Amino acid sequence: PYDMVAMILMMVGILVGIFYCLEALHGERRNRSILFWKSLPVSDFTTVLAKASIPLLVLPLVTFAVVVITQVIMMLWTAVLLAMNGLPLTTVSQLPFFSSWLVLLYGLAVMALWQAPLFAWFLLVSAWARRAAILWALLPISIGVIERIAFQTTYFPTFLQDRVFGGTAKAFVFKPRTPGPHGNLIPSVDPPDLTPLNFLISPGLWLGLLVAAAFLFAAIRLRRLRGPL
Repeated sequence: PYDMVAMILMMVGILVGIFYCLEALHGERRNRSILFWKSLPVSDFTTVLAKASIPLLVLPLVTFAVVVITQVIMMLWTAVLLAMNGLPLTTVSQLPFFSSWLVLLYGLAVMALWQAPLFAWFLLVSAWARRAAILWALLPISIGVIERIAFQTTYFPTFLQDRVFGGTAKAFVFKPRTPGPHGNLIPSVDPPDLTPLNFLISPGLWLGLLVAAAFLFAAIRLRRLRGPL
């Protein structure tokens, strides 16, 4: 249950980051607060990078803190239930919390770097779209649907799927599953091995960061040129 809570909170953090990016530059044009922000001695470059830091830096750290606090509360509650029923606390004390938290922090950093072009794309759409920013943001998905219908291939959807989840395959080596009593495979309870060097030398990481930089540069230019809606 501890890992499940961590996964759910990580997914929530990603969704919050997506909706934040879509609203970050579009909302200030819609409510005309962009006029106030542009009157301040803050460049468009600084503003866009500050907004990009929310999903890439702030939200992962917040997610990490929330996961740790939630798991500590769950651990204390489990200990109370065990004590009330006269059961030993060895089950709780043997859980590898600290190592799992290090893996979590590393995983959040990996996801932020690997998914950077996605968040940069959402910021670009937020700076460009006049209305219905979320529909424009989902345009790549429609491209995948068209490819599937017209060519019976899934190259673009596979590419998008890799950009969302592919970083973990390069940053971790997961332990093999073990056969269960009924012939089913049971996931290993041991934490995965970390392979940061393999992740850092991955061409997909650096190409993605270049694409993210291009999207952010375009968002900066659009914010400089676009006025209120």
